[in-house]
Amino acid sequence: MFALSGALLGVRHGMDLFGVLVLAFVTAVSGGIMRDVLIGAIPPESVANWHALAIAVVAGLMVFRFSDLLERLRNPVQFFDAAGLGVFAVAGTQKALDHGLTPPMAAVLGMLTGIGGGMVRDVLMARVPVVLRSEIYAVAALAGAGVVVAGNLAGLPPAATTLPGAGLCVFLRMMAIYRGWKLPVARAATRDDTP
Repeated sequence: MFALSGALLGVRHGMDLFGVLVLAFVTAVSGGIMRDVLIGAIPPESVANWHALAIAVVAGLMVFRFSDLLERLRNPVQFFDAAGLGVFAVAGTQKALDHGLTPPMAAVLGMLTGIGGGMVRDVLMARVPVVLRSEIYAVAALAGAGVVVAGNLAGLPPAATTLPGAGLCVFLRMMAIYRGWKLPVARAATRDDTP
């Protein structure tokens, strides 16, 4: 899901096939790699096996070939990105809990799993990452991760919190897209860049 958004951004910026495939892979795996390194799951799962690379390459090739069609399907692509955010956030949180992290840190790492790929993608494209702007993106991932943590503290099995957590994340992200929900933005007193 995230590989599609990375590849599509590469196509929009006129990258060649290699650049599109790199963005697809980086967007798909960076969040999980950061989480795995931080919890000590070495080598990271997406590097230890070939599945993540294969999925990202296939997604990148599809986007490269059918980018015109995908551009017309803008809303479904945004939905898939939101769904990926939810799935990665709750899965990352559960993996962090399974590795013995405290609930607050597990939620933070779940959020990082969801947003990490997009942050790295945006940095590679020399853009301010979406999560640092006013859109509700990281907060949606953190809310989904919070559901998993709350369920864990209540003694619920992971299966009981995965779907509600991902659902809350997707709902918040889609409302941010369609209803314009945003976080407050700091007003600068002056335009001077000096601290």
